[in-house]
Formats: sequence, structure tokens, C-alpha cells
Amino acid sequence: MAEPITSIQLKKQTLEEIQEEKMAELQMLIVEQQQALNKLVEITGDLNDAGVLDAVKASVKAKDDLAGIAVNQMSREPILNLIKHVMNASDALSSIDAEKSTKLIESLKSGLNEAELADGNDASVGLLDLIRSLNDPDINRSVKFGLNFLKGMGKGLDESH
Repeated sequence: MAEPITSIQLKKQTLEEIQEEKMAELQMLIVEQQQALNKLVEITGDLNDAGVLDAVKASVKAKDDLAGIAVNQMSREPILNLIKHVMNASDALSSIDAEKSTKLIESLKSGLNEAELADGNDASVGLLDLIRSLNDPDINRSVKFGLNFLKGMGKGLDESH
């Protein structure tokens, strides 16, 4: 009868065995990905021919200088103002209902199209023509929207003081 197993000996791989195993895995990966590696080598060759790799290498070597220039440029007053404007605009846009802004943009496009159609008409508009045009439901709707917009903007300006 066989003797019972009382201990298990784990075989530790040597450094050379680990390296050989990794090398075999790498060779298998190269064989499996040969087409992708060929494309990658072709792309890097094209980038090198175009001088892009030299520019990237020079940029990496000069990274401290480039970082200093970027920080100096970003801290200029016009850039800081631009960043503030972008932040304020994104805050304002994110607070507007998307459906309303879509409708407004579509209305603007429609208005621009209508204005382009009448662009060649050099006839002047008199005060009576202006008053009569308020009977047109589309014009009346726009005027009413504009007046309400101005009223709301005026309230907002009053609250900010």
C-alpha cells in the first residue's frame, strides 16, 4: 500500500525559467498580432518620415520649458477672462432646459432663412408697414417673445444691483 502524502512541495521557478516563460508568451503574442504590429511599424515609419517623431522627441526633451511657457500663457489676463467666460457660459447653458434651447435655435434658423429670402428686396419699411405687420401671427409671436425676453432681462439686471 502507498504511503499517504503528508506535505506538498511547491516547485519554485528560477529566474531563467520565468524569463523563458515570458519570452515564449511574447513570441506567441507577436505571432498572433503580426498584422497589427506591421501596421504599427508602418505608421511609426510614416511619422518618422514626416518629422513628427523628431518634433515629439524635442518636445519631450524641452518639457520643462514648454510647461513654463504654457503656465505663463494661461495666467495672462485675456486667457483668464476667456476661461471665466467659458465657465459662466457653460453654467448658464446647463441651467437652460434643452428642449427650450432647441426650439429657440430652430426658430433662429427659420428666421435666418426667411431673412435670406427677403435679402434682395430693397423696398423700405414705413411706420404703417411696421404696425400692419403686427397683425401677422408669426411676427406678433416674435415681438411678444422679444418683449417678454427684454422684461425678464431687465428684472435680472435690476436684481444684480
